[in-house]
Amino acid sequence: MSLKKDNYKSSDKKIMNFAINLAENNKYLTGTNPSVGCVIVKNNEILSFATTNNGGRPHAESIALNKNRYNKGTSLYSTLEPCSHHGVTPPCTNAIIKNKVKKVYYSIEDKDLRTFNKTKKILKSKKIVAISGLQKRKVKNLYKEYNYIKSNKAAYVIGKIASSSNLNILRNNSFITNEHSRRVSHILRFQNHAILTSYKTINTDNPKLNCRLNGLEKFSPTVVVIDKNLKIKNNSYVIKNSKNSKLIIFHCSKNISKIKFLKNRGVKLIYQKLDNKTNFNLKKITQTLYTLGLHRILIEAGKNLMTNFLNENLLNEFYFFKSDKIISNRDKINISSLVKMINKNYKNKKKINTYLDKDILTHYY
Repeated sequence: MSLKKDNYKSSDKKIMNFAINLAENNKYLTGTNPSVGCVIVKNNEILSFATTNNGGRPHAESIALNKNRYNKGTSLYSTLEPCSHHGVTPPCTNAIIKNKVKKVYYSIEDKDLRTFNKTKKILKSKKIVAISGLQKRKVKNLYKEYNYIKSNKAAYVIGKIASSSNLNILRNNSFITNEHSRRVSHILRFQNHAILTSYKTINTDNPKLNCRLNGLEKFSPTVVVIDKNLKIKNNSYVIKNSKNSKLIIFHCSKNISKIKFLKNRGVKLIYQKLDNKTNFNLKKITQTLYTLGLHRILIEAGKNLMTNFLNENLLNEFYFFKSDKIISNRDKINISSLVKMINKNYKNKKKINTYLDKDILTHYY
């Protein structure tokens, strides 16, 4: 059963809006599973509500139903189509049927093919009314990344770079932006499963590439390095700490001693053949990362790697931090051509300077 937008009651919209807020507040804490908001209602009274648990399980619908002793005759509101497949946890449709829920509202279908557009049929066979489309427009942006990942079987990739006001970057690890912008950068790290960079960036800047915001350190992303010939320095920070944090290197090297050294350090090495004998197939890398459970990738690298990803149309979003500083010393790289390409590649952009003092952040999408 599908209803047009005008046929939804204002009370139904308000309840779903509450479910959407729940899901948004828990986004980026549910691993590779989507953050779902669920509300259980009977006689216009909210009996319980829940979000997908941290790490992705249990699902929001099961948690919300388990909070009540009696769910018979209730209406369940979920931001996403309740799952109908057996995975690590039983299907949410089983819990809905067992608890004798009368009506189920959900905003959009789950792009996971194990569930996609199957829930209605299952619930209907048990005489449970299932209604989709409620607040669909509001939910669409919430699951933008998830839908892309499931549809393409590849990671959702975000680019990030910072420059001076005259569009220069330094060849060392000196800060260009202020502390406010750097905090935003660490939030981006928290929100993504992995940071992808090049060995050149590692060898030149020796970055830590972790999240250093109080309380979020444990959410530091996996570090992924593209290094054809395994030229990464053995004394770099990411190598020294590879036994305490996750590090993946894509390579095509036959340097047996270096391979042995890195494996002993706990580094995961992925051998991949070059495309056209010069570069890796970047799309294949995003697909490989997807299979490893790294679904959201933040690229923190120099001009060359970022340009390659842009040329392949593999950057779903881009964050460009622009400082008020002017860099004029010799040890610099100008990124004017990169910025021109960014402006050309994206339809939408939003400038943000609130709370960033004199820095300006432009979000391209």
